[in-house]
Amino acid sequence: MSQAHDIKQEVRKYWKVFVALLILTIVTVAISYLQFGLAVAVMVALSIAMVKGSLVACFFMHLISEKKAIFVLLGFVVFFFLSLMLLIYASYFNLPQGTTYVS
Repeated sequence: MSQAHDIKQEVRKYWKVFVALLILTIVTVAISYLQFGLAVAVMVALSIAMVKGSLVACFFMHLISEKKAIFVLLGFVVFFFLSLMLLIYASYFNLPQGTTYVS
């Protein structure tokens, strides 16, 4: 009986993650119809993709129960990801004189 209960809990967990991924996909599509600048649109899309990727990695790849070394490596990835997003955002405000930004 306990094993059947554990399997049901696992299935419920996977369904919750699936619903979260589905909602985030709908949010991504809805945001694509809004009129943001290119830098903001890229940052929002990459942020949503990071959340979706972390859900997949944690639950479907079972990284949520891994050792601390995995989390240290994941921390480096998040740091470099955020650094690249900051570079995209910073480049928007550092255009040379006389150039125009195409959005």
